[in-house]
Amino acid sequence: MLAVLAPGQGSQKPGFLTPWLTLPGVEARLRWWSVLAGVDLVHLGTEAGAEEIKDTAKTQPLLVAAALVTAEQLPMHDAAVFAGHSVGELAASTLAGVFSPEAAVTLAAVRGREMAAACALEPTGMSAILGGDPDEVLATVEAAGLYPANRNGAGQVVAAGALSGLEKLAANPPARARIIGLQVAGAFHTPYMAPAEEALAAIAAGVTTAAPAKLLLSNRDGSVVDHGPSMLQRLVKQVTAPVRWDLCMAALVDLGVTAVIELAPAGTLAGLVKRTIKGIEIVSVNTPDDLAAARDLITRHGSAPVHEPHQQFSVVVATTAGTFTPVEGLVEGTEVSDGQRIGAVQTGQGPIDVTTHGAGVLAEWLVATDEPVAPGQPLARIGDQL
Repeated sequence: MLAVLAPGQGSQKPGFLTPWLTLPGVEARLRWWSVLAGVDLVHLGTEAGAEEIKDTAKTQPLLVAAALVTAEQLPMHDAAVFAGHSVGELAASTLAGVFSPEAAVTLAAVRGREMAAACALEPTGMSAILGGDPDEVLATVEAAGLYPANRNGAGQVVAAGALSGLEKLAANPPARARIIGLQVAGAFHTPYMAPAEEALAAIAAGVTTAAPAKLLLSNRDGSVVDHGPSMLQRLVKQVTAPVRWDLCMAALVDLGVTAVIELAPAGTLAGLVKRTIKGIEIVSVNTPDDLAAARDLITRHGSAPVHEPHQQFSVVVATTAGTFTPVEGLVEGTEVSDGQRIGAVQTGQGPIDVTTHGAGVLAEWLVATDEPVAPGQPLARIGDQL
């Protein structure tokens, strides 16, 4: 089984799209999408320097366009699974059939502009934590008043929040861990991005969606999403929610994926998969010269999946450490609505509400009342009704 991955912010490199413009139709495609994005994607992908393409408002539509224009050179119909990291989810959702490339590029442009604007409201940032005991790393992040914005697997967690908290983390790192400050504009995938989520939601409300034609993984919890409006809603909420790439990779294993293609600009996700999943074949597509190897991989591992109605489960996770208390009287088998409060995590700063990210049935509680929980720990399973 073949999976196709779309990279997220930080994977861009100056001039990485230059060789792709030699292919028929690529430049015209990028110029059309530039009109939708409000930025010159051809310039950004060919002539712009590292500082210019680090601008969140420009980087996000550039990365989505790059993944899509790369994918157009390959027989994607033979890929079974799609996943993207952060803004890469927009490209993955398009390739799975949720919405059009034009919608993806437009949403990426809005997302990038609004996240850049949110970053300007308060001085925040992000730092990568490499190594260390996973539980100790998460505890240290919380103690510094930060959020685990990305849990990427392979011993990598990205902490985000106020600069004072990042300084505290750097001064008191977890044992056997290394801290690397990231050159980003602010604390992505945290509550600091709430204004961006609100703005993106207003635009996303007008986007037409379809059910994914392929297996599509969500950064929220690694689950397979087979409902277009639900995926769009998840994409909006992901602006303030942690990226659980570790759970996406676990899903690749559970689904029996045997090969992976990472679309341009490739390397980051391929590296994480290589360090996490043993025995899997990987092709990183960075230039047209890589297309032959990618097509060969598709021939040997690709197959169009057969889709049958099935019950989809999503997992509600804790966003912080504390003790979990469910809503009184809310029992397994109860129907819940999208955004419904199902409990709270009691912290030293007060209760943090836990809400659903889609309507369905409360299939199973995964923790007991007043049980201690860690950030990202699954609390309940919500199942769709067939």
